[in-house]
Amino acid sequence: MSKEPKITLVGAGPGDADLITLKGLKALQTADVVLYDALVNEELLQYAANAEKIYVGKRSGDHSYSQDAVNKLLVDYAINYGHVVRLKGGDPFVFGRGYEEIDYAAANGIAAQVIPGISSSISVPGLQHIPVTHRGLSESFWVITGTTSSGNISADVYEAAKSRATVVVLMGLNKLVEIVAIFKKEDKHNLPVAVIQNGSTPQEKLVIGVVDNIVEIVKDNGIKAPAIIILGEVVSLHPSFQTCKNLYDAVACK
Repeated sequence: MSKEPKITLVGAGPGDADLITLKGLKALQTADVVLYDALVNEELLQYAANAEKIYVGKRSGDHSYSQDAVNKLLVDYAINYGHVVRLKGGDPFVFGRGYEEIDYAAANGIAAQVIPGISSSISVPGLQHIPVTHRGLSESFWVITGTTSSGNISADVYEAAKSRATVVVLMGLNKLVEIVAIFKKEDKHNLPVAVIQNGSTPQEKLVIGVVDNIVEIVKDNGIKAPAIIILGEVVSLHPSFQTCKNLYDAVACK
């Protein structure tokens, strides 16, 4: 007897396997197939013991599967196997292209459910005691992709740099030089900045500086993608900021 086709988008959280939701775990336990991304902690796959697991990750320089191909796989596996869990890093609707997937599923007559995940844009700074909002320092925050589909820096970075909001940039490490140049043009040379690599995992690395020196600090400490960038006065609340704010003191800002 064939199973009814069903698709569930599940947010896997920022990296720590314990930060997936209970509802997300329950979905994995009932999956017949799991399609998972590059930033998903593979420890989570153990909860889908009876499912077929298929890697469909996309990383900078490695686009083994186009979005169109992933969309088609979702539908094909749902039709042929039943319940497909699409496991995506962070939250499926924060630069996760989740809506494109459920839209394609709906166009093919397949019901889709969304289980939100903890976005790295809020949780990774929070784990380092950096709030994205704080009374007297920041009344709002922007979450921006560092690189658009065209490969250019997002125009929203220019607008965000004019505000007093906390600015969180995802997938933007390779645009860091351009990003800080935009903030310098707004005369924000001493604005605190944090860059966090592999947030919430045992491989996490943090560096803190200001707009004027963060590029050098990132280079000196070998920070690599995946990493998020947080620009804003809230970064000054990090316990180590007072020892890090001396310009070009990369060692103190590890």
